Amino acid sequence: MVRSAAFWFLASSPVEVGLSGVQEISIKTREGVILIAWYAQAKGNKPTLLYFTGNSGSAATRAPKIARVQASGYGVFMLNYRRYGGSGGWPTERNNVTDAIAAYDRLLSLGVAREDIVAYGESLGTSVATQLTLQRLVQALVLEAPFTSVVDVGKLAWGFLPLRLLMVDQYRNIDHIAEVRVPLLIVHGARDRVIPVGQARHLYSKARDPKRLVILPRGDHNDLFDRGAWKKVHQFLEKFVPGKLAPELQVAIMVPAFAVNSATKVVSSSDLGVPPGK
Repeated sequence: MVRSAAFWFLASSPVEVGLSGVQEISIKTREGVILIAWYAQAKGNKPTLLYFTGNSGSAATRAPKIARVQASGYGVFMLNYRRYGGSGGWPTERNNVTDAIAAYDRLLSLGVAREDIVAYGESLGTSVATQLTLQRLVQALVLEAPFTSVVDVGKLAWGFLPLRLLMVDQYRNIDHIAEVRVPLLIVHGARDRVIPVGQARHLYSKARDPKRLVILPRGDHNDLFDRGAWKKVHQFLEKFVPGKLAPELQVAIMVPAFAVNSATKVVSSSDLGVPPGK
């Protein structure tokens, strides 16, 4: 049984938060920093979510999400950013993206195929997941409560400051989203008080097909799984499990962004039967 939130910040292992079938994985970066990830193996032919949390998040604080994903048969590999969840070092945008690539490579070493990996980002992690997608082959990209850039979020409170000049780490999703060439799902809460839903809509408008936007009417920023987000994610992923797609669609979806040329076919939402966002 997954324990209550009172235990999450004190926990140091999956067992301590009530998770079973989840193991701790160590990743050593090139500069010698040790990162900690939690990994639950997928069942059958289900894909594995390579999951990146929000700001100051850790795998322990996401234990209920891990349990929900496990219950549906999906695998999950959740990286703890530097300084959190037992990982060493200091988090920066560059470090987080570099570590995401290291996590991807570590997941491959565990026997998970490239075509069975889904990049999943939550809040701050949406930028990490998006940038990973441009550098490594994944099956699909899921963005939960994304933003256009950290600068745009910061302007909501400090609009009088020249944040674009002051901020080093800007996590500019808006600059990368059009380069994503895999199926994309964006899930956002209509009542999000941290990142306005308009930012999700703006990202969606700039993204390529195939894509889907889901706005949860009662969703805020941190409660989307409680408002039906996982059901929507599950439905979306069911459409993109390898083997369920025609071979020509698999080729189009599995080609990484850096390898795509003008001759590559881009599949539209209508081709795959995915309804557009509302």
